[in-house]
Amino acid sequence: MDHSQISRRAFLAASGGLVVASALPEVAFAHEGEEHELGKQLGALVLSSDLYVSPDPQRVIFGLGSSKGYVSGPPVRVGFVSPEVAGRTDVTLEPTIFYKKGIPEGRGIYEATPVLDVAGVWNGFARVEKRDIEFAIQVNAAPLAPLPGHAASRAPSPTLADSLDVKPICTRQPRCDLHDESLTDLIGSGVPVAVLFGTPARCQSEYCGPVLDTMLSIRDRYPDTKFVHVEIYQNNRTTDLVPTVEAWGLPTEPWMFTVDASGTIAGRLDGAFGQQEMIHLLDALT
Repeated sequence: MDHSQISRRAFLAASGGLVVASALPEVAFAHEGEEHELGKQLGALVLSSDLYVSPDPQRVIFGLGSSKGYVSGPPVRVGFVSPEVAGRTDVTLEPTIFYKKGIPEGRGIYEATPVLDVAGVWNGFARVEKRDIEFAIQVNAAPLAPLPGHAASRAPSPTLADSLDVKPICTRQPRCDLHDESLTDLIGSGVPVAVLFGTPARCQSEYCGPVLDTMLSIRDRYPDTKFVHVEIYQNNRTTDLVPTVEAWGLPTEPWMFTVDASGTIAGRLDGAFGQQEMIHLLDALT
């Protein structure tokens, strides 16, 4: 995989992962109480990166940006039109879920859960307060990254004892302590695993560092789960990928996967994700 995909698609592609809003703790619908300034130009920044044809609802995550910078908090309703339909014809706009906890301040994200049953470019329509915006999402015929229910790759991950020639093995400052054990030893070993793929220092969307910090802040709640962080690049000079990233087939960053004790993927998140979504995946794992 050419990493030009990662940098090019970090904000512009689209992704899966079924998350049921009613099952998430502390989730609020977007409301007027957040500080925001729309500015003259307003657009949606699609953060999902692996949307695919499915009869099930999928997690579509996006942020808002304007001529004044990021916009975070105004209520947003969205609808989607498949490639088989020309133009905007009676689009039903549904409420989105707004996440801000564990997300960089002022850069909250919105979640929609449409059913995407046709491959191609879908048109998205959003209403932000009294303004309408349009955007597009790419839906592939098949997923690029592994799905829940599939066996997780047992490829080794860089550790302090064996870096796999990855230098540095962690670009967080200070380095996190999630590099002691390799995924090859943990996956399928009888213990649940949570793995975060992301590069805090070189992340295109700049969400990698915050989601890693959030994982570190909540891991003590799950003493029976092993936590692992995997960088994206072999070093700070090139765009060569860490072999673990290639083995998992990841098209973007960041990604989080939960893997059950048998080595089967239980859940996944990509693009950007708040504390509530991470807790939801981890709670379901134990």
